[in-house]
Amino acid sequence: MDIRHIRVTLDGRAVDATLNDSPAARDFAELLPLTLDLEDFHKTERVADLPRKLDTSGAPAPAQAKAGDLAYYAPWGNLALFYRDGPAASADLLILGHLDVGADQLGRAEHITVEAAPDPAHPSHDPRPLFVEPPSCGHARRARARPC
Repeated sequence: MDIRHIRVTLDGRAVDATLNDSPAARDFAELLPLTLDLEDFHKTERVADLPRKLDTSGAPAPAQAKAGDLAYYAPWGNLALFYRDGPAASADLLILGHLDVGADQLGRAEHITVEAAPDPAHPSHDPRPLFVEPPSCGHARRARARPC
């Protein structure tokens, strides 16, 4: 299964994270970058509303969420970060990936930022556009653009 690396920041602290290659995870990646406010749900997960529902076609077999899992709850269209193991497997809960972070940090997180990350196989390729501040005009511009 193809693993997609993402940049995740929880309350200003970077954590390692990956997405799986499911249709829902690929659709989630299309929403990036995202910054979301998190709230507690059942003392098991932190949740946030996504800007739109994700594609759930071709979803893999249901699996129980484990601490550190990044998941999508299809009926409500929200993102879930589990800091404790979740309930029994459900077809409504799709695992999107995993965060390599302790349960304490996940359980206290109030804000999450998720961005695309460079492909580790090609570290020189960074998918984010590069912006610089030119010295004379004060407008952000692409690095390869001509000066103002």
